[in-house]
Amino acid sequence: MFLFNAAVMGFAESNWMTIILDQIDSMVMNVANSSRLQEECDVCSLVLNQCAQGACKHCFVADWDTEHELSWNWFWENVERMLKSLLSKPKARGMVLVSGRLRSGMADVHSALLLKGQVKALEKFLSSLDEDQTNFLRRDVYRRFFATAPAGQDFFKQSTTRLFFIADKVFAMTVEMFNSPRSMVEDISALGLRHVGYAIPTELFPPFVSSAVDVVRSMTTDSLAESAFRWSLTLVSKILVRTILEGSTIVMKAVNTNSEKALRRAISVAPRGRRAQELLEISVGTQSISPLYWSIESGSHNCSKAMVEDLLTIRADRDNYYYGCDALFTRHPEVIHKLCVDARQLIWPLLDGLIWRSRISVQGQRRVNYYIKHLVQDSEGNFAQALEWLAASKDPSVVVHPVVVLFSDLMWTRVVMYHFLAERLYFAFTLAIFILSQSVFTLNGNFVGETENIAVFACRCFIYLGSMCFLLIRLVRLLIADFRAGDVTRFRCLPVPNFILSAQEVGYFGLLVTMIIMCTQEPIFWCMGNMDGDFPGSGLFTPYCPEGESHLEVYSITSGVAMFLYWLLIIDLSIFSMQISAFVLVCGRVLSELALFLTSLAFLILAFATSVSAISHQLPDFAGIDAAALSLLAISLGLFPSEKYIEMKESVWVTILVVVFVIIVAAFLLNLLVAQLNQAYAHVYLDMQGYARLNRANVIVPGAELRWGAWPKLRHQLTSYTDAKEGY
Repeated sequence: MFLFNAAVMGFAESNWMTIILDQIDSMVMNVANSSRLQEECDVCSLVLNQCAQGACKHCFVADWDTEHELSWNWFWENVERMLKSLLSKPKARGMVLVSGRLRSGMADVHSALLLKGQVKALEKFLSSLDEDQTNFLRRDVYRRFFATAPAGQDFFKQSTTRLFFIADKVFAMTVEMFNSPRSMVEDISALGLRHVGYAIPTELFPPFVSSAVDVVRSMTTDSLAESAFRWSLTLVSKILVRTILEGSTIVMKAVNTNSEKALRRAISVAPRGRRAQELLEISVGTQSISPLYWSIESGSHNCSKAMVEDLLTIRADRDNYYYGCDALFTRHPEVIHKLCVDARQLIWPLLDGLIWRSRISVQGQRRVNYYIKHLVQDSEGNFAQALEWLAASKDPSVVVHPVVVLFSDLMWTRVVMYHFLAERLYFAFTLAIFILSQSVFTLNGNFVGETENIAVFACRCFIYLGSMCFLLIRLVRLLIADFRAGDVTRFRCLPVPNFILSAQEVGYFGLLVTMIIMCTQEPIFWCMGNMDGDFPGSGLFTPYCPEGESHLEVYSITSGVAMFLYWLLIIDLSIFSMQISAFVLVCGRVLSELALFLTSLAFLILAFATSVSAISHQLPDFAGIDAAALSLLAISLGLFPSEKYIEMKESVWVTILVVVFVIIVAAFLLNLLVAQLNQAYAHVYLDMQGYARLNRANVIVPGAELRWGAWPKLRHQLTSYTDAKEGY
């Protein structure tokens, strides 16, 4: 309606009409605050009455009366008075006045004040400075400021580079304020809110402005540049001071002290319905800051913990319950990620706040409510990223919290488990077929009948087509997905997709490679052209032809490796039981201790084998380094025959070395291994359930993201309300 009335008056092509429309709301809302109104007038520098008044009258035809008329006229009288103070500026400064009607009966209302000459003079001055003059300008500003306000030195403890950057931004803002006033007001308001968190006193801004203006005056004789710089920097200072004063609530002051007691005293004066708003948002204009996030980022974790506990405390009056859970996750949907990155010690207090326990027990049990909606589902109804963030933190002490256990088990049993089981059952089925083809129907080189040959051929064809091709397609899909997403790690110049870096994917890749080798060395394929030849075991699908037997050794070795990899990968089914999964993970974590023992044993065997070989003796079991090493290994494993010890009496020195070796290995290394395994197990015992749940969480996240939309009933249950009257 405003723009329509402006078009009727002939201002349809004027861009400044849109500026008025954007600014008029702030001017009307702050008419009672003269300093703020002066600020808005300075930012806008354009006014209009008749179009705006006509628009208001049209929108409020039924309610507009004489009181509205008087209020409107009073508002524009204030604007007129403030703008008339700018009329004394000479036109040489580039002011362009556009006249119109301010209100009915008012003459000469100015719609715009464009300070083109001043802007050009200021830009010319700043662009004419060379490097030495720029450095002098930067240094002299701080020198004069610190001399005028020594307390300012406590807030400028950064490096010289940082101080120069701040000075450059100040001078750039003075020019940008003329060119883009709307965007600069937003940026300056955001900067002011950050200064609230820094606890910057507003008394330091006037000395800083005066120091900067004095330095500019000493470096130029252009009164236009000086006037433009002073006017713009003063306006920036006014906006900053106003933003700091409006944003310096008692909550922010308590955050700056990092005192939990001060914070609780500050928030105690807020009504129940406003407590969450006071802790989560401070707004100045269109900019806002979160006291909770600021306390986390500034390291005021005492206040952060008190805020989280206060937000997640259930309060009530006669009509309503007040619980800040919804407000917290609505304002900060990524709060779990924020805490995992910056304040991990606050995750437990937050999760504790999501549990309500009744104070009344019924038949020895108390009712407990878990508020997990925002951990499972985001505001748009999609699967939330809370579990993904918790899994990425790799903190086993967090995932064993009752809230995390509840909602992760809910996702596992309701959404992911059956699909995961279906995939693993197919893998287990291929393992069963592989066992039939490699271990059951093949009788260690003995010839079998034609029926068994057909069964072996069918099983192996299924393995190559149903398992090897499946693994190959899976590998290609993962490769394409990682390269498209840029999820690669470079080793020298070679890009390696990140999925291959996990132990499980290495196992799948190794299984695929061994199956490809098996397929190329398959004896049945090599015997296809000579099934009925003159050799033992000839017949349909025989593997015993001369051509096949030449590849049988390589095939049998790769077959054994593939069988071992199959069993290693099937261990993944342990995820269905937390106890078994925890045991498997503990075994994996203590393998490093076993590796240290085997390394020490290999070193000792090599040392004693070379020593024994250097001694002159007639013992065949220790003749040469290889034979001596094999005998010492058998002694270490308890496989050395007892009668062989009697033969060693022929060489006293060999006997002495063997006895020393046995003492070191049996009495020292083995007992040390037991002690190391015991200590390693004790170290991971408290966290093994957590590591097991982290392992399950890494399976739940991708599965739940793909299948979340197929569970509308569960999503509906998360939005239903729970009666909490019992227990109160």
